[in-house]
Amino acid sequence: MTTHRLDPSLECADEDGRRVVASAFRLISARYVLARHQIGAAILDAHGTIHLGLHLDAMVGRAAVCAEAVALGVARMSTAAPLILAAAVRHPKPDERTPPRLVPPCGLCRELLLDHAPDLAVVIGAPEGPRITALSHLLPHKYIGTKWAVPQPSSPAREGGCHGLPHAGT
Repeated sequence: MTTHRLDPSLECADEDGRRVVASAFRLISARYVLARHQIGAAILDAHGTIHLGLHLDAMVGRAAVCAEAVALGVARMSTAAPLILAAAVRHPKPDERTPPRLVPPCGLCRELLLDHAPDLAVVIGAPEGPRITALSHLLPHKYIGTKWAVPQPSSPAREGGCHGLPHAGT
């Protein structure tokens, strides 16, 4: 298979979705290492900048760090701008006969991302092709603690876009 045919961003009709998926795909394609780096993530901020993160596996599994958490840290080091869209791409292992694919954030990353970006949307894989959904829809019962004020979404959730689905509010 050629790299062009493997790129999951090519199925995404939404421009922002295509940009974040392509960025995550390029990152993991360049940096994949078996048992070290299997997922690349990208987060788009409100100024149009894309922040990248690479999955960091560890010998002690609990010490591993997800690509989305790394991308969030990178984003917060460089801007206070709202974070609006994220995507993560998983590279297949050498014995897998599948192309790279979009993966949703794990439960821990859903909690973390929503703590820092309550309006964040994510590009996820779906049978009909990639689509954009509000991250809060993937975690409908988010944990609410008492460490700081609870961030509330400030606008309607962004939906659709990547597979011809309308954006919320349009």
